[in-house]
Amino acid sequence: MKIVLDANILISSLIKQGKSAELLLNLYFNIFIPEFIFTEFEKHKSEIIEKTHRNSEEFWDIYSQIREITTIVPVKEFEEYLEEAKRICPDENDVPYFALALKLKCGIWSNDKKLKEQNEIRIYTTEELAKEFEA
Repeated sequence: MKIVLDANILISSLIKQGKSAELLLNLYFNIFIPEFIFTEFEKHKSEIIEKTHRNSEEFWDIYSQIREITTIVPVKEFEEYLEEAKRICPDENDVPYFALALKLKCGIWSNDKKLKEQNEIRIYTTEELAKEFEA
């Protein structure tokens, strides 16, 4: 299944063991992310590490695995969809995810309930994906 990964899922997976990390690492998906996600992570990594329920080695192992299994997409590859994404997306901070999903014709994996306030891009929560894949 092709899917765009929201940063909240990435951060949740890095902070603690749970369904998000389990689903991500079981390779049910072809995961795509806008390039800025890891840039944002790098800016906030000490904050994220501070909140983690993992030891440092586990944390960096998960981070490395996630980088390996995702396809990082530069903004220039989906910028033509940004205007349409702005029209659809209920949260201006999530426009790049919507633009990438429009380009790829796929859904977004996010636990942000606000993103479901539209009907053009399918938003999957971790719980929905866990049920679908019986994880």
